[in-house]
Amino acid sequence: MRLTKGFELLARSREGVVRLRELILSLAIQGKLAPQDKDDEPANRLLEKISAEKNRLITEGKIKQDKYLPAIAENDKPFDLPGRWEWVRTQDICTVITDGDHQPPPKASEGVPFLVIGDVRWGSLDVTSASRFVPEAYFDHLDWSKKPLAGDVLYTTVGSFGIPVQVTEEKRFCFQRHIGLFRPAQTTLQPFLNLVLASDLVFQQASARATGIAQKTVPLSSLRDFKIPLPPLAEQARIIAKVDELMALCDELENHGRLEAEQHARLTSTLFDALAASESSHVLAENWSRVAAHFDLLLDRPGAVDAFEQTVLQLAVRGLLVSQDPNDEPASELLEKIRAEKDRLIADGKVKRDKPLPMITDDDKPFASPVGWEWVRFDELNTPNKPISYGVLVPGPDVESGVPFVRLGDLSIASPSTKPEKTISAEVDAQYARTRLEGGEILMGVVGSIGKLGVAPESWKGANIARAICRIVPSRFVDKGFIVLLLQSEFMQTGFSGDTRTVAQPTLNIGLIRCALTPLPPLQEQRRIATGVDELRRLCADLRRRLTARQTCQAHFAEALIDQVASTAPVEENTADFATAA
Repeated sequence: MRLTKGFELLARSREGVVRLRELILSLAIQGKLAPQDKDDEPANRLLEKISAEKNRLITEGKIKQDKYLPAIAENDKPFDLPGRWEWVRTQDICTVITDGDHQPPPKASEGVPFLVIGDVRWGSLDVTSASRFVPEAYFDHLDWSKKPLAGDVLYTTVGSFGIPVQVTEEKRFCFQRHIGLFRPAQTTLQPFLNLVLASDLVFQQASARATGIAQKTVPLSSLRDFKIPLPPLAEQARIIAKVDELMALCDELENHGRLEAEQHARLTSTLFDALAASESSHVLAENWSRVAAHFDLLLDRPGAVDAFEQTVLQLAVRGLLVSQDPNDEPASELLEKIRAEKDRLIADGKVKRDKPLPMITDDDKPFASPVGWEWVRFDELNTPNKPISYGVLVPGPDVESGVPFVRLGDLSIASPSTKPEKTISAEVDAQYARTRLEGGEILMGVVGSIGKLGVAPESWKGANIARAICRIVPSRFVDKGFIVLLLQSEFMQTGFSGDTRTVAQPTLNIGLIRCALTPLPPLQEQRRIATGVDELRRLCADLRRRLTARQTCQAHFAEALIDQVASTAPVEENTADFATAA
């Protein structure tokens, strides 16, 4: 396959531009990016000139004789090179390979910039951004080899190792020991050396020799020993020109993708917010027409599908997802049944009368609810003899054959585990009988992952819950499916996240849950809403599967394309189409 046939798909795949940059460097150092010219002076003649320059510097006492390194054997060469190229070690083409002063330098508020590893980033070197300085006297006493010159390449060797950057200006600065310095024997070698040091070929060698556990360090001896390809000097210039051209196009692709994503996010946010804020079914129909006209373009990525699903929930809790039926028993009568049951339990001595919840005024209502709906405090919808409760405060160690113990990680609406992984002792469980599960309860995170939801499956019967979870048992007079989606809606979730206090981590007080403003539709409408949301969620799940399949296909295509191109003939004739894709 020609590279151009799949370039646009490659560029748009996940991590596509990153992979494309890697491909460009790989092709460049293999001699497949720019054409060879039989009239170029071969690399072995270049090596002779480099050797002569190094001998001159040795005679003048500026550098020492290189330590002996064996010639690169045929079976140690990473890949075959074009004619007129040579495999060399980095010390073969450099007069200096060193690192910064190993002694902690004196600090100064001004003076000569002193670069630390955090100052070395991909791209051009900006000495003016140095975070530290050293006195002029300290710099003056440094060895010649540790004073960077234009034509040098700096290279990070600790932690985020493997980042090269070219020194292009004659400016006074020095650097810490966590940065290496390569000084090519000829400054004209700098661009290609920088390119090779940025390639995966060198990074893999550095990774293989890096030492340490907490923070990997590439030793100085390894910097001298990197095996690298050396093209003729004239071809190096052609390669660098082509790489610069293609990397600029990658920048355009990257910027275009980022701009497109920003525009897409802004567009979907605007349209979906308009949907969710619709004040009537007529306004909703008008706003929906804008979405429907470009449905396939708007929902072309997982984040947009997530936003659409949340919009569906917002419409649901505002009474705009399904139509109202005047024959439905109004929510006011539903509330009378809930209150009558609570009064009966109080009269029978099974529950105590709670402290009255705050009255709801018209000013408190976040939006106008449809006819037949009521605004209530969330606690009014709970089963009276099963109040909203926190779980076990101190679970203790796991106990073999103990009581199953539900933690935040076990919560899931769609696919809860058959049995929680952890257990607690029967003695601890006995202290928290009020939160022992029977199956079917709504469970919600109240510490750390505020608002995370799950529904206890029947297989959890007899289990208990962690302190980071509260148990919610809706009244038998409301639809539990509606209560679950209500709790998942941005309307409720935003209220919960905004009413948290922080100790070690965010914590939601149960009193705030009990008092939360809650819209209540008639029971039959609750059921229609739950059914409508389920149908739309199935659509969203199908959209996500399709998008994932498409992205997986693109990623596989990109891998196959790169593998094939990197192992075939030069692609100089194909790279003209890069600009078209950009």
